[in-house]
Amino acid sequence: MIANARMYSVTPPVAALWRSLLGAILADTGAAIEIVDHAPPAPISELWQRPDKAAVFMCGLPYSLATPQPELVVAPVPSPTEYGGRACYWSDVVVRADSPFRTIEQTFGHRLALTTPESQSGYTALLHALMPYASSTPLYREIIEPRFTPMGALTAVIEGKAEVAPLDSYAFALLSKYAPELTTRTRTILRTEPTAVPLLVSSGPAPAAVTGAFLAARENKLTAALMDQLLLDRFARPEPAAYDDLKKRFLAMQAFWRRHPLAKTAHPLFAAELMTGV
Repeated sequence: MIANARMYSVTPPVAALWRSLLGAILADTGAAIEIVDHAPPAPISELWQRPDKAAVFMCGLPYSLATPQPELVVAPVPSPTEYGGRACYWSDVVVRADSPFRTIEQTFGHRLALTTPESQSGYTALLHALMPYASSTPLYREIIEPRFTPMGALTAVIEGKAEVAPLDSYAFALLSKYAPELTTRTRTILRTEPTAVPLLVSSGPAPAAVTGAFLAARENKLTAALMDQLLLDRFARPEPAAYDDLKKRFLAMQAFWRRHPLAKTAHPLFAAELMTGV
C-alpha cells in the first residue's frame, strides 16, 4: 500500500515535510505503507487510479466523478484563520502584482491560465464563478495550454503567458510561506466560493488504525510540529455530501459553457471538455 501528498508538495522543501509527516503519522499503525513519489510530469491521474492507495491526496472533483469511488480516509483542515477551522478551500484568482487589473471583469478579453479539466480549484471553481458573466464578449480571448499544477499556473502569470489564473488556496498559502519570492509578484483579485477540500483516499476500506492516526496527529508533538509547518490545524472525517456537491457544480458548469464561444478560445484539452454533452 502507498501514501502520497503530491497535490500539496508545492516545492521540494514542502514535499520533504509531507514525507516526514506521512511517515510519522503512519509509523505506528501496523500497516505496511510505502510513501512514494509521483512527481510531475507523471500524470496525477495515474496515481489516483492505482489499486494500492492507503492514504493518497486526491482532488475532490475527480473523487466525486470516479466510478467506483475510492474510500474516504480524512480531510485536512488548514490552519490560517480564514478557513475558520473547516475542511474547505477555494480558488485564489491572481494577476501580476504590477497588473492594472483590480477586478475579475477587468481581465475579460485577455488570457486565462487553467490547470487541468480534472481540477476543482484550477478549472471548475472559476468557470462556475464566471457563469453570471457569460454575456461578456469576449470573455477571454484565449485559455492557454494546461498548466497541470498551481506552481505552473502561478508562473504562467508571473512570466506573462497569461494575465490571470485560479490557484488552490491552500497550495497558494504554502507557496506564500515557502516561495514568497514568487507569490509576492502576484495579487489576488477574487476568491471563489469555499468548497470541500482535497482529501486523503484509499483503494479499499482504510484500516481503523490509519484513520485514527490521522485524526490523533495533533496530539503528538512531532506530528503537531510538522503540521504547523504545513499550515495544518488537524485532520477531520470527510463529509460525503460536500463532495457530492462538487459533482453537481461541475455538471452544471459543463452544461452551461458547452455551447458558449468561450470553448472556442480554449486549448483543445479544455475545449473538448467544455463542449462535451452531459
